[in-house]
Amino acid sequence: MAYVDEDASSGSGDDVNMLDGHKRQAGVPSNSCSGRKRGRKATGAAIVDAMLEIAAASKMRASAIAKNEERFSINKCIKVLDEMQGVDERIYFLALDLFEDHPNAREVFISLKDEKRLPWLQGKCGVSSS
Repeated sequence: MAYVDEDASSGSGDDVNMLDGHKRQAGVPSNSCSGRKRGRKATGAAIVDAMLEIAAASKMRASAIAKNEERFSINKCIKVLDEMQGVDERIYFLALDLFEDHPNAREVFISLKDEKRLPWLQGKCGVSSS
């Protein structure tokens, strides 16, 4: 920034008139460029850190979702269904359709106690227990 020294001979720290009409003390820099650059670098670093934290959180969330989906996968449901006693072929194939079309049904099926699974499947498949 340019300034005009009213008393160029003094150099005693007197006020100096700036071209924009403001005064500042002689010998004191107005706005330091290095201070602004340091501020920008700090802000940039903070933004980078925040973005890295967001990316890490996103990866953790994706991992948790994948584990949850794996826990209630069709493959897992079929394994449990294969281990069950008393499941006739009609219920077996209706259950496969149910698991394919309704992810929430897979979660319920896996979460149920063993003795509750067959009656639940029969109810969902519209088959009465015999």
